[in-house]
Amino acid sequence: MTKAEAFRALHHDRAPDRPLVLPGPWDAASARALADAGFPALATPSAGIAAALGHADGQTPADEMFAAVARIARAVDVPVSADVEDGYGLAPAELVERLLEAGVVGCNLEDSRHGVLKDPREHADWLAEVRAAAGDRLFLNARVDTFVRHAPQPERAALERARLYVAAGADCVYPIGAPADVLPLLRAGIEGPLNALARLDGEGPSPAELGARGATRITFGPGLQRWATAALRDRAGILRT
Repeated sequence: MTKAEAFRALHHDRAPDRPLVLPGPWDAASARALADAGFPALATPSAGIAAALGHADGQTPADEMFAAVARIARAVDVPVSADVEDGYGLAPAELVERLLEAGVVGCNLEDSRHGVLKDPREHADWLAEVRAAAGDRLFLNARVDTFVRHAPQPERAALERARLYVAAGADCVYPIGAPADVLPLLRAGIEGPLNALARLDGEGPSPAELGARGATRITFGPGLQRWATAALRDRAGILRT
């Protein structure tokens, strides 16, 4: 079984209270720490990597992002999926080539650019081209931005977009920012795995609780990188006293 096949298999036949938890490394050292902790796969956060590289979220040059992702993938034996934002304007075949060269088995692809939602049918057509270029070598996680972009009737818009993206070949749908109480509605209307965002501050539902509401897969965005930075800041303050 290839790493891509193993990664895809992790998303299926899961108990409701046992979703796939994918923490987000931002560099090789954090990736090794998470793999050593026993996680079966990892999912890089673009915002976390951007911060580690000294960029604002969404401002990382493509070459720097792919280089950072490649360092992470090389550092561990477990499968790694990469958040590559909206694909950096690359043609589908080139995007797939860059991802495979980086050594990853999957990717997040969001449906907004510069804070504006893309036309869903045009985006679905583009996703279909990515799928055609990738075959079964990449797991495609289609991010749906209707909640974070404050679309009218975001639940309805998310369902409409999700159906188009699944039909285009997406393996998983990620309605980022969807409230936990909306997950059962999304679960009922979306075919295949469903990704939910979890918080690390204890204010939101736990991964198990999100799983019980319908999430198949749990990611944390840049939460771990921000938590580690805060811990370092606190430790630095102690050292100065």
